[in-house]
Amino acid sequence: MKKTMLAAATIAAFVAGAAAADPVKIGIAAEPYPPFASPDSAGNWVGWEIEVINAVCAAAELDCVLTPVAWDGIIPSLTGQQIDAIMASMSITEERLKTIDFSDPYYNTPAVIVADKAMDIEPTPESLAGKIVGIQASTIHQAYAQEYFKDSELRIYQTQDEANQDLVAGRIDATQADSIAMADFVATEAGGCCEIKGPVANDESILGRGVGAGVRKGDDALREALNKGIAAILADGTHEKITAGYFTTSIYSK
Repeated sequence: MKKTMLAAATIAAFVAGAAAADPVKIGIAAEPYPPFASPDSAGNWVGWEIEVINAVCAAAELDCVLTPVAWDGIIPSLTGQQIDAIMASMSITEERLKTIDFSDPYYNTPAVIVADKAMDIEPTPESLAGKIVGIQASTIHQAYAQEYFKDSELRIYQTQDEANQDLVAGRIDATQADSIAMADFVATEAGGCCEIKGPVANDESILGRGVGAGVRKGDDALREALNKGIAAILADGTHEKITAGYFTTSIYSK
């Protein structure tokens, strides 16, 4: 009970202090990642994750400002105090937990293999042996492919969009990425050539246990404030309402 009261007091103190302090800088990836986050024609960031960020911050009574950062430098930006938290579809992995802390998950979806509809490919190392697989750099998908697709030729891209373009052009045979992002891609005119071949075998030590907000080690007050916001939007239906505007199924599972 004392620990619960202390934690509540810590969060309350943090929220009260945040109201008078500088805004909380929420780092998002500068590279577009639809339907989660991408700039519209006016340059405003929109998408499922952007709406969730706004809802979490509102529920936690945090004054947040979106801060785009190049994906491959987003963790150094956090540890270097250029941003205060990362909410950029970053999976909670043991490797990342060595450097930063995470909030509770706010979404969790499988990793999948996508390839041309005409290709007889299964999401297994055996089926992808000898194939060219495109992977986004500095992601759980790169780590997974390097561990399991040792008999495939891996091509590393700075953005998933670049990998998707090469898949459409036939310069790679397949790509691995998040199931929701790829469902959005194959539903487009450009992605109509391709289909999701299925999820890869789960390895939680690499793929993680869902997506959470990254914070600096020891920044427990901000982590708990974000946890409060995440719990609130899950409990009051806001998370489900936002999701229904983008997806046909839930993307949250414990």
